[in-house]
Amino acid sequence: MSTEYYDKVSELLQNEAAFATATVIKTVGSASAKPGSKSIIGADGMSILGWVGGGCADSAVRETALECLQDGQTRIIEIDLDDEVLGVGMPCGGKMEVYVEPFLPQPELMLVGQGRIAELVAELGRLLHFRVTVNSPGATREDFPFADQLITDDTDYQKINPGLNSYVIVLTQHKGDQQVIQAALRGTPRYIGLVASAKRSRLVVEYLKEDGMDADALRQVLRAPCGLDLGGRTPEEIALSIITEVVKLRHERTGLSMMEVKQCNI
Repeated sequence: MSTEYYDKVSELLQNEAAFATATVIKTVGSASAKPGSKSIIGADGMSILGWVGGGCADSAVRETALECLQDGQTRIIEIDLDDEVLGVGMPCGGKMEVYVEPFLPQPELMLVGQGRIAELVAELGRLLHFRVTVNSPGATREDFPFADQLITDDTDYQKINPGLNSYVIVLTQHKGDQQVIQAALRGTPRYIGLVASAKRSRLVVEYLKEDGMDADALRQVLRAPCGLDLGGRTPEEIALSIITEVVKLRHERTGLSMMEVKQCNI
C-alpha cells in the first residue's frame, strides 16, 4: 500500500472530516481485490481513494460505510460475488470479507443561547469530551470557560452548520427558537434539543410544520422539550437530564437502568 493512502487518512483526520475506511480481510475464489486492499469512503458515500473491488463489491461497501458513519460502529461484511441480488451485473465468482471502520470527528455540542443551564451543559459537555461551541450574542469567556468556541456575531444564525456528529441544544428562551431549529436542519445534526416547556415546545413544532418543515425530519432529530425524565428542578439537574439524553442517543442505548437492561432480580 502506497503512502498516499495513509497521507490521505492523516489529512482527513487533521481536517476533522467524517469518513470510513474499508479493508479486504479475506477472499475465496475469484475476486479482483486481494486481502489488504483498502479504500476510503467519504461522508457522502463516494470513494475518495483506494479500491476494494469493482462493481461486484463497490456498492455494498459504500452502503455499509454510510451505515457505519451513521451509528459509529465498525462492521465486517461478507460479499457474495455470485449474488445477482446486488444488481451489479456479471457475477465475479467468489466471496470476500471486508472490514469497514468509521472515523468521526470529535462530537460537537452546539449551544445556541445562554443562561445558567447553558453554562452547566457546556461544563458537562467538556467533561464528556465534546467540542463545545456556544452561539449567543452575549456569551463571554467568563460565563463559558469550558467552551472551545464562542460565536457572538451570528444574529441571523448563518453560522449554525451542524455536521453528522453534532448535537444542538436550543436555549434561546423563546427568542428565535424556530429560526434556530430551521437553521440547524440545514445541516446534518444527530440531535436538536429544545429547552422549553411542553406547551412552548408544542407551539414551536406546530409553527415549524405549518411553515413547511417535514414532519419526518423533525421526528428523527428534534426533542422538544429535550432531556430525560429525571425529575430535575434545579439548573444543575436540568442540565444533567439534557446531557444524559445526548449521551444516550450518541451510544444508541435505551436509557433504562442497568438492572432492567441485564434483567437482574433482587
